[in-house]
Amino acid sequence: MKKIVITGATSMVGVALIETALKDDCLSTVYAVVRPRSQKLSRLPKDERVKIVPCGMDEYDLLTGKIADKCDVFFHLAWPRTATYQESYEDILLKSRCIQTTLVAVKSAKELGCSKFVGAGSQSEFGVSCAEKMSPETPCSPVRADGVLHLAAGQLVHILSKAYGMTGIWIRIFSIYGKYDRENSMIASTIKKMSGGVHCSFTACEQMWDYLSAEDAARAFYLAGEKVTGNRTYCVGYGQARPLREYIETIRDVVAPQTELVFGGVPYPADAVMYLCADIAELQHDTGWSPQVRFEKGIRQIYEFEKAHLRVKEPQK
Repeated sequence: MKKIVITGATSMVGVALIETALKDDCLSTVYAVVRPRSQKLSRLPKDERVKIVPCGMDEYDLLTGKIADKCDVFFHLAWPRTATYQESYEDILLKSRCIQTTLVAVKSAKELGCSKFVGAGSQSEFGVSCAEKMSPETPCSPVRADGVLHLAAGQLVHILSKAYGMTGIWIRIFSIYGKYDRENSMIASTIKKMSGGVHCSFTACEQMWDYLSAEDAARAFYLAGEKVTGNRTYCVGYGQARPLREYIETIRDVVAPQTELVFGGVPYPADAVMYLCADIAELQHDTGWSPQVRFEKGIRQIYEFEKAHLRVKEPQK
């Protein structure tokens, strides 16, 4: 790959994908598609190969007029987030626009000369599954609007990509963490609470979870765009499930070992997903990718990054 396009470029995975791409000596240009007047441009690496393209999600049909170049791969990561996981009428209506946005992105990728389109899906496409590991062949029965919409978007990407003679790749992301994570995520909020000496109460945390660093996820996306041909769906996670309680205890050990943890003080939400583990075998086989960042190392990296940017303080002993 020499020239790539990335939507959602200032997101957690978007920034990590750009950082990954810039390590490739063959790469000449990254077109970073961002919201006009974005307040997050400082996240983007300072590199002459990174070209910022201001363009709203409802304007992707204008990308061919903003990028006067033939590109190789189009990575589509943009997907609006609402403030909470509550799914009101307004939330669902907003998110439903993403199906059309995704299809317009596929069309723009074709017009830009891309031979491949790589889109970001979600583990929510599976719903509440009893599978030991969730693979692309695991039946999907989403229980939330996010899952329904991601599932539909991924299937439509395959249909339209095939019609355009392009490779369409859909990567279902499991639980990702890293710098620039949303503030209300479990990991980001827990780090902030512990470093600030705030009381930490959780559910019983019996869920079996699969966490992957954004750095590892970005490499998976990049390798898929580089090596995969033909319509494919992949799952990306660490590939191992651990009790959520263990992840929280690891965060405590890194950030504030003196923190008292209260498990069972918060009820489980409705339709709680109690087991998540990605089957990454097909992705590994087709790309040679494998996760490299262990959870403790990833948390330590985030904590040091947050301290360096004065967003958290060293807890008092």
